[in-house]
Amino acid sequence: MSSANLAEKNVVMLEEQTEGEQEINTRPEELRLIEALLFAAGEPLDEKALAKRLPQDVDVRAALRKLQTEYAPRGVNLLHVGNKWVFRTANDLAWLLTHESVQPKKLSRAAMETLAIIAYHQPVTRAEIEDIRGVTAAKGTIDVLLETGWIRPRGRRKAPGRPLTYGSNETFLSHFGLETLSDLPGLDELKGAGLFDGALPSGFDVPMPSDDPTLRDDEDPLEPGDLDLGLAPRVEGEE
Repeated sequence: MSSANLAEKNVVMLEEQTEGEQEINTRPEELRLIEALLFAAGEPLDEKALAKRLPQDVDVRAALRKLQTEYAPRGVNLLHVGNKWVFRTANDLAWLLTHESVQPKKLSRAAMETLAIIAYHQPVTRAEIEDIRGVTAAKGTIDVLLETGWIRPRGRRKAPGRPLTYGSNETFLSHFGLETLSDLPGLDELKGAGLFDGALPSGFDVPMPSDDPTLRDDEDPLEPGDLDLGLAPRVEGEE
């Protein structure tokens, strides 16, 4: 680039800089004041609240309208909501601020009891769970536990009706901070936690759960397509 072209470019840059400085210098001071007040406010402000903090000769409504026009093409807009004013992200940019979050869902007592039975007594069927709890399982309780990912269908019991058997999985261990199922509290630990009150039946004991995923002699493997909930194992190559 020649010295003449370089000098010309410098002149243009200087002129643009000067114009920018002039624009800043000619911008009404009340606009800066209102910007600061609205930006620092934790909630929308009405014109009376703004007027109390501004010089008496300021036309608050006119200044707000001018500021609103300035911010119209920007990422943040000045909005008149009801009788108050507030800065908000431009509507067309709302997607930038969206995020997904997981809302924790508290399990019912029945679901927690069912989960405990599955963890300690697996593999176990729905009928066996009801027998241990002494009540009929509420409709959907096991479905809720399946949705959490803490239990899984293991197989089918070799018995009339071939009921599903259920067991826990690695997600269950991870959620409750267990390395293996053997880390579940035993009878003495449960007593120490105050979970057993009064005298226990003679011979009562807490079963020792097993992490062995191998089907037992009284279980048949699940077959693809035998479950309506899509919980059966996928066939290799199946889309």
